[in-house]
Amino acid sequence: MSFQEKPSLGKPLLDDTVPLTAVIETSQNLQSHTEYIIRVQRGVSTDNSWQVIRRYSDFDVLNSSLMACGINLPLPPKKLIGNMEREFIAERQRGLQTYLDTITQNFLICSSLPVKKFLDPNNYSTNYTEIALQQVSMFFRSDPKWEVLEPLRDVGWRIRKKYFLIRNRDQPKERYLLSWVDLGPDKFLSDKDLHSAMKLLTSQSTPYVGPLLFASSSESSALLIRPFSDRGSLRDHIYKVKPRESYLKKYGNPKKNQSLELQHIKLYGRQILEGLRLLHDSGIFYGHLHASNVIVDDGVCRLLDVENGMLGVPSALRPAFTQLRKIKTTENIDVFCFGHLLYEMTYGQLPDRVPVDEYPAAPHTSVESVLRSILSTEACKSGMPTVSELMQTPLFSDVHVQSEKLQIKVPSRLKEALKTAKEVLERRLQEEQRVIHQHKRLIKAQYHHGSDEEKRRRKILARKKSRQSAYDNEEDVSIRNNNSGSGASSPPTCPSSPTPPSTTEHSPF
Repeated sequence: MSFQEKPSLGKPLLDDTVPLTAVIETSQNLQSHTEYIIRVQRGVSTDNSWQVIRRYSDFDVLNSSLMACGINLPLPPKKLIGNMEREFIAERQRGLQTYLDTITQNFLICSSLPVKKFLDPNNYSTNYTEIALQQVSMFFRSDPKWEVLEPLRDVGWRIRKKYFLIRNRDQPKERYLLSWVDLGPDKFLSDKDLHSAMKLLTSQSTPYVGPLLFASSSESSALLIRPFSDRGSLRDHIYKVKPRESYLKKYGNPKKNQSLELQHIKLYGRQILEGLRLLHDSGIFYGHLHASNVIVDDGVCRLLDVENGMLGVPSALRPAFTQLRKIKTTENIDVFCFGHLLYEMTYGQLPDRVPVDEYPAAPHTSVESVLRSILSTEACKSGMPTVSELMQTPLFSDVHVQSEKLQIKVPSRLKEALKTAKEVLERRLQEEQRVIHQHKRLIKAQYHHGSDEEKRRRKILARKKSRQSAYDNEEDVSIRNNNSGSGASSPPTCPSSPTPPSTTEHSPF
């Protein structure tokens, strides 16, 4: 979205997971302060860029709002005297650029609302908390048995999703989680089909998918109610954090993260795979598997936010798998996400980047083998296993699970609509991958063309061509002169007449 475009209050016109990059182009001194002109770009297209102007004090306010993450961000220090000097401004600009690079390259930080508003104020001026409260209030007026206990602020990373702790007046001791979410750019079901899908999810009861008690969707958003777990998600368990704290504080720089024991890795991994297979067999696309979307209830892992794919909200790992052209389907996405989740269960943290070819010591070789089959360079280039193939690996094949065949009965009309929506979603993914791949090739070519080695190679080649051209010109002149000279000094003779000696000296020119 360009700088001139306005945000939509209904269906978002942009994908919040597309990375933002920021470069300080220049600075300008006003009466008592310096302004920094920043070029911000969404994605790989330079057409999708705009300028924002920020003072140092704006950076300082942003940094204060990010302190909850516990990461020591490299904001240059304040300076009261001499802060208008030319050398100091140049040094500070370099420091602020390092700061921008740090926050835009950290997924949790760059997806936070303060960073989005700092870099893209035009598209993030909407107060989604206020909109959510309005929608929730309207819902409670129509169904007065529900009561809000407290808002749960910033417990999730999505800007357009808000959470509330609620209760049913008929069951005052039970706690439930109400979430409001704005529909996303990947919402390709019609409103009627989306309503049918939400109704389907609330009517299902399966061991590996978390129960959804209520779901309602409109043209622009959805309301959902599910049981609230005081123990939090699987990620809360791994990082040993309180579920109700902000996600920046919980996951920004965890101090107590701990890997799971091998028996739990095997059991939870197999149960999660069972949940994925159930969804795939039913024609329901997911794409949102991560440790915060898994709860452990009485030793059983259950998948949460299964509705996300239908609501069109992009996956948290989308910036990673859009780089890999072998990930073409929603099933591929689920396997890729499972690899990240397995890594997190094994090592107590997510991988820094993908592909991953070197692994710390794993609790068993079978764990590393599965990780390599999903996250290694070879896997990313040649393709990843299916969910069924993962179940047959030594790591998961001997895990005892419920033996009866699980299924979700999807009406034929809805199944066809889900299939069509899935195909459109996959086409958008593949088109984005194509654009990114072309951009990478262009950058690689430009880098190669501008490298010192390539410059030397071109210089040597130019010298060779120059010498060859001079040599060819020299030969052409010599041949012309030879032809001209032989015509003047060798008149026609007859066999009986002696040939007179030539009196002309041939010039080399």
